[in-house]
Amino acid sequence: MKVGVMLFDKELQKYNLMSYRNEDTSILKDVLLDKLNFSVRSLSRMKREKSILVNGEFEKLNTKLKSGDLIEVKINEDKANFEPQDLKLNILFDDFDIIMVDKPPLMVVHPTKSHVDNTIANGVTHFIDEKGENVKIRFVNRLDMNTSGLVIIAKNAYAHHVLSDDMKYDKVEKKYITIVKGVLKDDKGVIDAPIYRSTDDSIKRVVDDRGQRAITHYKVLERLKDATVLEVELFTGRTHQIRVHMEYIGHGIIGDELYGYVDESLITRQALHAYSLKFEQPRTREVLKFDSNIPEDMKDLIDKLK
Repeated sequence: MKVGVMLFDKELQKYNLMSYRNEDTSILKDVLLDKLNFSVRSLSRMKREKSILVNGEFEKLNTKLKSGDLIEVKINEDKANFEPQDLKLNILFDDFDIIMVDKPPLMVVHPTKSHVDNTIANGVTHFIDEKGENVKIRFVNRLDMNTSGLVIIAKNAYAHHVLSDDMKYDKVEKKYITIVKGVLKDDKGVIDAPIYRSTDDSIKRVVDDRGQRAITHYKVLERLKDATVLEVELFTGRTHQIRVHMEYIGHGIIGDELYGYVDESLITRQALHAYSLKFEQPRTREVLKFDSNIPEDMKDLIDKLK
């Protein structure tokens, strides 16, 4: 049964206003939670700020709705608090909820004590400043400094909540290309091995029965001299999952200082690239798919190993 329809208008999007036409008898709170996918925490904030309107008037969460009622929700946002820098980022997509960035190798996603600027966050802040938008940057997925490829950035709390839930329940298709040491015999395989962090201050993860279940599918794309190019798909999202699992099967990633095989004459970072993401737009639920070309240093590595 059809329960409602999301309405889109450029002016509404400009002011971070979500508009939804209800098409059945229901309770306002249920529509906000079940149909619009707001979190309980966000409902408490919106109630406090009186940012939920039904037919232009503020209503309580237990209000009974009827078919045809217009629900409008103001998604209030603070300005992004990162220093803007024009880093000439490769922005693949930008709408009212998300920005898709193709991250180059050796760039940090978020400022840290050792990398206070020249990050994806700084570059995206410059991008949204140039557009005159008032949005707060929230990363849906993160890549290591030494991993290149696709990064999703949410422009509001609603989009971040929906996409994070989609990530949590493995509704996002995540594919990588990597180059590992040694030649794999099988054309494809599945690694189902739990990943564990032995101590709180340890960076490195290990395969251990005490860990969380982790599932990685791999497919051979090309066999080289003592190396293999793989397409890897994640069905869980554990920290360092691909790197740990490749080490576990005896084929560490080339250039990976923590888990793999290092030879700086070949490549100066781990040969791992997040090349494909497929997911639903958080509001419209339209299926979006993005691909990123393999970077030059990995192309050069393949040429060296042929």
